[in-house]
Amino acid sequence: MTRPPAPQTPLTPHRIALLFNANKVYDREIITGIGNYLLSTRVAWDLFLEEDFRCRLAGIERFAGDGIIADFDDPAVCEALRDCPLPVVAVGSSYEDAADYPPDLPYIATDNAKLVSLAYTHLIGAGLSNFALYSLPEAPENRWAQQRELAFQRLRAADGHEAEIYRGLPTSAPAWNEAIERLTAWLATLEKPVGIIAVTDARARQLLQACLTSGTPVPEQVAIIGIDNDPLTRTLTRIPLSSVIQGTEEMGRTAAHLLHQMLRGARFPGTRILVPPVGINVLESTKHEPLASPYVMRARHFIRQYACQGIKTEQVADYVGVSRSSLEEYFRRELQCTVHQEILRHKLDAAKALLAKRDASSAEVAIRCGFTSLQYMYAVFKRELGCTPREYQERVSPSATPQ
Repeated sequence: MTRPPAPQTPLTPHRIALLFNANKVYDREIITGIGNYLLSTRVAWDLFLEEDFRCRLAGIERFAGDGIIADFDDPAVCEALRDCPLPVVAVGSSYEDAADYPPDLPYIATDNAKLVSLAYTHLIGAGLSNFALYSLPEAPENRWAQQRELAFQRLRAADGHEAEIYRGLPTSAPAWNEAIERLTAWLATLEKPVGIIAVTDARARQLLQACLTSGTPVPEQVAIIGIDNDPLTRTLTRIPLSSVIQGTEEMGRTAAHLLHQMLRGARFPGTRILVPPVGINVLESTKHEPLASPYVMRARHFIRQYACQGIKTEQVADYVGVSRSSLEEYFRRELQCTVHQEILRHKLDAAKALLAKRDASSAEVAIRCGFTSLQYMYAVFKRELGCTPREYQERVSPSATPQ
């Protein structure tokens, strides 16, 4: 039986528990959405969230609060809150089978079918015709991943193909080498070029690592797209990863709004709200360009990883295993540019991205992007873009405070 909502006055804010594993970007962004709802309304909540961001359930049945918003992708959370007398809003994955939802709770879900469909359509638009999905081992806590598998299977069946799905091993230190070896072996069996959807950015990073280790060009031979748009993952990869942006902040705002209404006496038993993805952050890992020359593919693969470390044309040719003159000829035929110009393009793109963020000085940007001097970077900007680095910075973010 649900406990009646406690009366609220300006001096007695409602006490709300947030049961999330905030070490994950998905959970953090839901919490951000909850916070944004509180900031945009006159709601006053006293929030309980574990200090170390883990979701620890011991004693939650004795929580002397007024309501709970919880991640129901975790089976332990579902069990712990089964007989909870407080108003509860569940957040989690969407399910094809209605019986998989908690029957008596309002449920805010990420729309798995639309997440996978958006990634799949993006890879088709990149000119690919072979596709695969990198998932997670089947387990109660990975039910959301298996739902993404089902969505992928439906898309492939609609196109008249069987779905190529690899679940791999769980992530753990003892099994890490074996996991990468098996992943690399699976990649070798796929018909190339291939577009691969990873069920998370963490899985996408593993794919990219396996490709880098085996020398498989990304995205010419393997185009990779993840799900989560995790900024931490982007800092851990040499080749920037494309990713589907989930509507997690909207999920958090919606969950907070429902709980706010429930604390005022409203009830939403069995209500289900599916939140679609926001879009795709398109980066290098899916910018697939069909190329005839395997030498150009390997060269661009090397350049993507090391352009900002000051590499020269000779080093690229050594990596590819051909003479400099031969490689230059392949580049002129395929890309209508020199190897040096391709290296410079990547350095310039990296500098533009850093300047747009405004978290580094022009001198720092020059060093981090492999320019031999600040003056040389200025000369490149003037020649290629018709402006200085500072002018470019003002152009892309005119309202920001100058450095």
